Amino acid sequence: MIKNDKWIKEMALKHRMIEPFEERQIRKGVISYGLSSFGYDIRVADEFKIFTNINSTIVDPKAFDTRSFVDFKGDVCIIPPNSFALGRSVEYFRIPRNIMTICLGKSTYARCGIITNVTPFEPEWEGYVTIEISNTTPLPAKIYANEGIAQVLFFEGEPPLISYADKRGKYQAQVGITLPKI
Repeated sequence: MIKNDKWIKEMALKHRMIEPFEERQIRKGVISYGLSSFGYDIRVADEFKIFTNINSTIVDPKAFDTRSFVDFKGDVCIIPPNSFALGRSVEYFRIPRNIMTICLGKSTYARCGIITNVTPFEPEWEGYVTIEISNTTPLPAKIYANEGIAQVLFFEGEPPLISYADKRGKYQAQVGITLPKI
């Protein structure tokens, strides 16, 4: 069952599921973020890792070369054409044992050819969300820090036998932009 705004608000305020938590959707002059009818629109923080090919390395998830990224901090991140950047959410999440999430990109960015990819938040996962932001266009693209980047939908089910916390998942309690791990 998908969870609505009433449930999300209660979980955020009483159980610290989302911090900081915006109780309503903020829209004026920004790409919207905050509580929506059946989800929560997260913001991207002002720190990014922009993909670069200046070192001609191979992208290998088992042996990731950190030289593939340039660190950037600022209010607007410019992603090169046909490239991507990693960011992190402003919000810190604590997912209950009986909840799983799916995160989808904001339509404002999607209509500009900017695709957001975030994996599901498993039961009892917690941390800042690492967000992959792809610029699929042949032009540079702007990403606005501290504004909406994606919407999280919450689904309730029976608690799993083994949660993300139980298996000591490798991305548990991540605090910054987290690169691939084995």
